[in-house]
Amino acid sequence: MAAEPETPKSLAGPSAVAARHGLLDAPHVRPLRILARRIAEERAAPVPDPDPLDGGVGARMLLLLETPGPSIGRTGLVSRDNPTGTAANLFRFLREAGIARADTLIWNAVPWVIHAEGALNRAPRAAEQRRGLVHLEPLLALLPSLRVAVLSGRVAGLARGEIERLRPDLAVIAVPHPSPTYVCTSPSVPERIRAGLAEAAARLGADR
Repeated sequence: MAAEPETPKSLAGPSAVAARHGLLDAPHVRPLRILARRIAEERAAPVPDPDPLDGGVGARMLLLLETPGPSIGRTGLVSRDNPTGTAANLFRFLREAGIARADTLIWNAVPWVIHAEGALNRAPRAAEQRRGLVHLEPLLALLPSLRVAVLSGRVAGLARGEIERLRPDLAVIAVPHPSPTYVCTSPSVPERIRAGLAEAAARLGADR
């Protein structure tokens, strides 16, 4: 396994992206990539791959975001190392919480790209949110070690009922979305993210 980056936005350059893509055939990532390709075919839209530096199918914590942003094509990965403000915030919050990278999988409630090329970011529509729920069952089936699901933001929060139905063994924790626009609206937002991730870290620690 490659060394973990020490600072945010480490996937800012093409050489770093190429190096990370060179790890995508690892066994802990391959089943998730197969699922991503299947979703991409069904939705006729790109689905980014999970970061191979994360836990993949061995993850104990699922961190569910909203949907890939318009800039996802720069890396093709769902990663805390992406060169965006949201990813940088996530990098810092997860590091503060002391959650091991190998314990995590970052995914999206609506896992395919919903934005037309060149379009601005937008929230998933209700129909897209409903379609996203369909893909939770095959995702959770690939994660036998999962203990905690952290739902980040309103759209991810809508998955709570389906996750609790499919995996009643999981602790489900809701936190605000780490987007810089939202994090900066009130000091309570980063406080709530930190509190939720601290709870997740405590549950993971207690379960070892």
